[in-house]
Amino acid sequence: MPRPSRPTLRAAVLALLLACPLSAQQQDFSQVEIKTTPVAGKVSMLEGAGGNIAVSAGDDGLLIVDDQYAPLADKIKAALKAIHDGDLAYVLNTHWHGDHTGGNPVFGLEALIVAHDNVRKRLATEQTVRGNKVPPLPPEGLPVITFDEGMTIHFNGEAVELVHAPAGHTDGDSLIYFSGSKVLHMGDHFFNGRFPYVDLASGGSVQGMAKNVAMALEKFPQDVKIIPGHGALATRADLQKFQRMLEESMATVKAGIDAGRSLEELQKAGLDAEWKDWGSGFIPANFWIQTVHESLQQKR
Repeated sequence: MPRPSRPTLRAAVLALLLACPLSAQQQDFSQVEIKTTPVAGKVSMLEGAGGNIAVSAGDDGLLIVDDQYAPLADKIKAALKAIHDGDLAYVLNTHWHGDHTGGNPVFGLEALIVAHDNVRKRLATEQTVRGNKVPPLPPEGLPVITFDEGMTIHFNGEAVELVHAPAGHTDGDSLIYFSGSKVLHMGDHFFNGRFPYVDLASGGSVQGMAKNVAMALEKFPQDVKIIPGHGALATRADLQKFQRMLEESMATVKAGIDAGRSLEELQKAGLDAEWKDWGSGFIPANFWIQTVHESLQQKR
């Protein structure tokens, strides 16, 4: 196949998670190693810094889902070459945050970038996340193919389905399913074993995230292998546990709101002990409870 022609918790926690270009420049990526894990069929997973990458490798070349940070591009390219010596044809963005799209200006010079309509809109304009200004990407880093509800790319002998997951992590997220390999990339709709970040200012909601995860559990096969946006390679049981955490978090916070309890009281009481260790990732428990509280209040 010919290669397509074509580039109020601590701010430190949010900078690490959202990885705007400025914060990426301030991080030391020299010690980051890219780990490759075969998943199933023609799909592998790359872990480094930022969001997990899915890789499809075969006779048509290479397709990747997300691309972490620009300073890691050479390491990612080396990892891709070790998997398959073909050309990179497509980059699919699950959403707009910089820890998943930071490499776009590099990989967009050699491949077509595909994403939901709202991803291009946000990447093309300055965004503000929790008071942090995120500048737009250069033209070569923008998606050149966009969609509304969904689309399918036929690549390496299987249908790669992009399904819009509205008003969840952001307003432009996609779930990406490799139908022949039975592998699902959830993007940041799934933080395996930890509390997620929900970008309320970018059109996300905890309610929408829970609804989209429930849709994924219903839509995709029982034996699907799941690549989370962050965390280890997962199973359906892992995603079911994440879904239960979302529902229980909303129920706990809603009960507190209905009882007239303040956010501070809810944070002090915390969630069920089962989720105690889930605050050790990007998002501490207090910040997660605040996010759920704000999301429920917005809907009111």
